[in-house]
Order: sequence, then C-alpha cells, then structure tokens
Amino acid sequence: MNIAIIGGSGFVGTKLIDVLSASGIFDLKNIDKNNSTVYPNITVIGDVLDQDKLSFELNGVDVVVLLAAEHRDDVSPISLYYDVNVQGLKNTLQAMKEKNVQRLVFTSSVAIYGLDKDNPDENFPADPFNHYGKSKWQAEQVLQDWHKLNPDLNVNIVRPTVIFGEGNRGNVFNLLSQIASGKFLMIGSGENQKSMSYIQNIVAFIEFLILEKKDGYNIYNYVDKPDFNTKDLVYHTGKILGKNIPSVKIPYWLGMLAGYGFDVLAFVTGKKLNVSSVRVKKFCAVTKYDSTKAMSSGFVPPFTMEEGLRRMLNAEFGK
Repeated sequence: MNIAIIGGSGFVGTKLIDVLSASGIFDLKNIDKNNSTVYPNITVIGDVLDQDKLSFELNGVDVVVLLAAEHRDDVSPISLYYDVNVQGLKNTLQAMKEKNVQRLVFTSSVAIYGLDKDNPDENFPADPFNHYGKSKWQAEQVLQDWHKLNPDLNVNIVRPTVIFGEGNRGNVFNLLSQIASGKFLMIGSGENQKSMSYIQNIVAFIEFLILEKKDGYNIYNYVDKPDFNTKDLVYHTGKILGKNIPSVKIPYWLGMLAGYGFDVLAFVTGKKLNVSSVRVKKFCAVTKYDSTKAMSSGFVPPFTMEEGLRRMLNAEFGK
C-alpha cells in the first residue's frame, strides 16, 4: 500500500512514520514544506498551497494522510489559518482527483466544538471560538461537499483533542514543565477536566483507520480516557516524579487580566509570548469530549492515559 503523508515532518507525522515503517507493509512518502530530520530519505519538499506539486507527488498513491495545518494560537497573519487549513485541503482533494486517489485520512480537531461544551460527540453542533477551530470546521464542510459529489471517496476524519507525548513541545509540555518545576500557578479551581490524547495512541489509531476503515465517510473524536482535571495532573506528576508539588492559586479573573496584559505586551513588542488571554481561557476551560465511537470501533489503545503520562514525564523530566 502506497501512503503519502502530507505534513509529516513534525511531531505527529514523525511518530506516525515510526509506526507505519515498523509494520513493513507500507511504502511511505512524506510531502512537507520542511525536510524531515528523522526521515529525509522519504521526504520530498512540497507545500499544500502548491497544487501542481501535490498532483505530481500523488501519482501511484493509495492513501493520503493530511496532517499539514496551521494550529498555534499566535499565527500571523490570521489568513494563514484559512490558506493552509482550508485551501490546502481543497488543493489536496483536487490533486487526489487528478491522480484517482480514493482514500483520505484527515486530521481535524475538537476545536470545532468550542470551549466549555457538555462532552460533545461527533454529532454535536460546531461552535469554534478561535481561527484554528473555525478554519478546521470550514475544511470539514469543504470535505462534506466534495464527498457528496464524489461518493466513492473513502474519508476518515479524526478530531483529536490536545496531543501529548515524548518530544512534544506544545501546551501540555509547557503545563507539565511548570508543574514539574514546583513553580506552578493554578488559575481557578483546577477542577476543569482536560481531555488529552497520547501520541502513541493517536498514531496507532490512524494506522487502524488505514487498515480497517476502507469505506464510507467516517468521523471520530479521539480522546484517551479517563479525563484528568488540572488537579489530577498535578497529583499524577508529583506521584510519577516522586515530588511534593505545591501550587499557588489565583482567581480566574486575575489570570485573564494578566493574559490581556501579555496580549498588549506582545502587540507592542511584536514578540510571541508564552502567556496570552487565549491560553489562559483554554487552560481554565472544560475541554472534555466523548470518544465512545472511536473506542467502539475495534481499536484498542496500546497505552493507558497514566502510562502515556508516565512515559512522557520520565522522558522529559525524570532523573
């Protein structure tokens, strides 16, 4: 089976190539605007904004896995979210049509649901609150319309929650780093639940979709259970690392006020800062999602949540 991973030079793509390579049953190609430091031998330089390049590289491909996305909170200009996440999908679909590629795995996001929702499943109405979520929802709508015109296309959409794991340097790493340092500042009560996905589980799920879900239009939330709240993360981090981790609590309103102050500072200095009002809001929000459909699909996660957390903490912060 010939698989093209578009946007596979980053964290998720590299771990996915690890898993797919180990199976020995796939011929892999990575198409990315950046070369892969781990898999340069299978990487070709290409951008989702360059449809001609995509069409050339998809010749003979059986399955496309589209990972390429703009996802950070501070992308500038804002139009990049829509250029890459929406137009990039359109270009990919057109290239697939030209080369008669009939299978697509597309990584969307639970960000399409918005914040503080009541455990949304795949049928929950979309209500994104930021440009990342809005652009991902627009991309899904494009894909829905495309599939109506091309019903033989096999589409598997994965909506993962925040992904963590060894080597990741995203929001979960920043949070765990603060907790592990013993200088953690708790904003709000800490009771807000945070759905998360362990990297080795999410890439195993993508492999499962490639092997097992070869027909139809399928959408899956991906969340590893149970859902920890922020206080749980502090407890488990201390337990795994053998540390007594104190935390200072401040009210939500004060945290948001500080976030707005950092927004102003970032605007004045032109620098991207680690603290912002959006990140404070996301930190304090309930981000709990239903993953019953994925966990009833026949897929069995290789690792439990606590095992994934232990593996990451020991790799990143263990002695």
